[in-house]
Amino acid sequence: MILVHIDHDRGVLDPVSLQALTVARSLDGDVHAVVAGDPAPFAAELAAHGAAVIHVADHPAFSDFAPQATGHAVAQLAERLSPAAVLAGGTARGNEVLAHAAAFLDAPLVADCTTITLGSPSRVVRARWGGNLLEEATVDASLLLATVLPHAVPAEPADGAGTIEAFAPELTDADVAVRVVERLGAKAAGVTLAEAKTVVSGGRGMGGPESFSMLEDLAAILGGTVGCSRVVTSEGWRPHAEQVGQTGTKVAPDLYIACGISGATQHLAGCKNSKVLVAINTDPTAPMMQVADYAVVGDLHAFLPVLIEHARAAASQP
Repeated sequence: MILVHIDHDRGVLDPVSLQALTVARSLDGDVHAVVAGDPAPFAAELAAHGAAVIHVADHPAFSDFAPQATGHAVAQLAERLSPAAVLAGGTARGNEVLAHAAAFLDAPLVADCTTITLGSPSRVVRARWGGNLLEEATVDASLLLATVLPHAVPAEPADGAGTIEAFAPELTDADVAVRVVERLGAKAAGVTLAEAKTVVSGGRGMGGPESFSMLEDLAAILGGTVGCSRVVTSEGWRPHAEQVGQTGTKVAPDLYIACGISGATQHLAGCKNSKVLVAINTDPTAPMMQVADYAVVGDLHAFLPVLIEHARAAASQP
């Protein structure tokens, strides 16, 4: 049996968790899911992706994200069920929760795995250095804890019973010392980076925050959303929630348009799984231009208004 930690943000399922369920099914036909908090909004989706049993950790701490408490709950369930492996999506939250679980279980954790082979020892292939290196490693442990590299495997549906079983983890004051207690600011509207089929992203070459209005216009026409590079968030031009990269959000849209982004290793780690990558830059030798499916050499401030005009005209046609 494989146990998979399912991440959600106040009832909104992280799609990377479905990818982890898919990997789990490739290891064992008996897949159980564990959820901290109410799974009602997405329980049917978990069942449709192979979850035979959905274990629900019931505790007041799980009204919002509580990483150590969640990790402790996962560890307690793993001790009771004795699975062959415990998996999670390799997001920032998934890695954090499983790191806590590994500490409670006194077991090693391997992160960002692309393939997993169970055995004695188990073998994994995992992404290192922002995905520029694939490492083959053996894990000599009675219980494998691993996170799955986002978008390394597409989520594939499969029938599961989806039986819900609640349990009450025993948590300490230390477990709930770090948790989300309040959220300030307006909730972002529209499609999110993780689910967007089109991402229009900007970097230092945009020249300033005012130029991002062009990206917002283009993203709206294409039905997508706006992303950015790390330097843009560091300058305060855009919020961190829009950052694409190793320390931001890893995306895999149908179309990724990189405007004025040189293509540092950390940024490429976040967008290299895009199906089609278009780069606009004045420097033809920039790393982003070298990996792009289509490269436009030129001034983005002159090119984007023309692109927006043509995109709007095409969208208006019946």
